[in-house]
Amino acid sequence: MVHVLSSRILLRPADPDRTRAFYGESLGLPVAREFGTGPERGTVYFLGGGFLEVSGRSDETPAPGPGLWLQVADVAAAHEELAGRGVEILREPLREPWGLIEMWIADPDGVRICVVEVPPDHPMRYRPGI
Repeated sequence: MVHVLSSRILLRPADPDRTRAFYGESLGLPVAREFGTGPERGTVYFLGGGFLEVSGRSDETPAPGPGLWLQVADVAAAHEELAGRGVEILREPLREPWGLIEMWIADPDGVRICVVEVPPDHPMRYRPGI
């Protein structure tokens, strides 16, 4: 077994400055650390219990693949705030058959982001014996 000390999601955007503006300004994610210099410098954002690193540059737009899952306390409030910041809402908040309330947005390179609220009555909030 490999002993993992830390982990993060790593993005290599087509336009690092535009991507940093999206995650730092539009989404308002706090910066955990920055490293290097110039447009391809690294910026690491807090993602609740994890991290998102934007560093380097890709000559191609990332192919559809893994997305981000960001849990918030109130998805309706997040919807209003993000729409007010000009973030394109791909899908309005909707209660899914599995009980979560999900809204979908995308970053400038098309990385899909699920903004989700876990309702108080959802099984994810209930842990027997805890």
